Amino acid sequence: MQEIIEKLLVLQDRDRKILRVTQELAHIGPERESLKAKAASTQSSLEAAKLRTRQIESERKQRDLEIEAKKSQIEKYLNQQLQTRKNEEYKALTHEIEMAKEVIFKIEDAEIVLMEQAEVAAKEVVRATAEAAAAKQLVDDQIGQLNAREENLKKDFAELTGSRTALAGAVDDPTRNRYERIFKSKGENVVVGVEHSACGGCHMKLPTQIVTTCRAEAEIVTCPNCGRILYYARDMILTAAD
Repeated sequence: MQEIIEKLLVLQDRDRKILRVTQELAHIGPERESLKAKAASTQSSLEAAKLRTRQIESERKQRDLEIEAKKSQIEKYLNQQLQTRKNEEYKALTHEIEMAKEVIFKIEDAEIVLMEQAEVAAKEVVRATAEAAAAKQLVDDQIGQLNAREENLKKDFAELTGSRTALAGAVDDPTRNRYERIFKSKGENVVVGVEHSACGGCHMKLPTQIVTTCRAEAEIVTCPNCGRILYYARDMILTAAD
């Protein structure tokens, strides 16, 4: 194998590792935000449950005030009955008292419903509190792991990119520039082997002359179909596949 091909393969391996680390780093931020969103969702459910509890309690207090107001009316009507001497006025006050009592009965029925709702809401707060706490603990642990992983990846990235400079410098400028252009356009498979007389990158059958030149290892050979740099190794099968 040509020395330049060996150098390119080493450089390509380094670039692949750098690419992997870069991709992993790119996913950490969104993954961390996704975890935070999950914790925020359970917290929102808890806040909604607490709000419902407060609303029910507010309604109950309002109903209590309405009952007290009706009781005050009844007391007022009773006092007026004691002072009146007119039968019709007495009957009218009696009717008002009965109406007020009916309103009180209805309010008390509504309060029973509110008490039942309050019981359900209180249980929901307990459930949501436990769920939010568990979610927060889990998310905190996972984010902690993500942060540690991110730090390790950053160290790996610094080491890989640092050593790449020397590897790239070992390749002559024209060849390196060609390699980097292909890497940018084709991805991580730039230097590929010849298998069954086909390009290891695009898998298109290669002309016999290209295969022969590649096997001679006298010059840099590229695939006429995709432009990737080709190389030949002794254990490769050059016979075209059936």
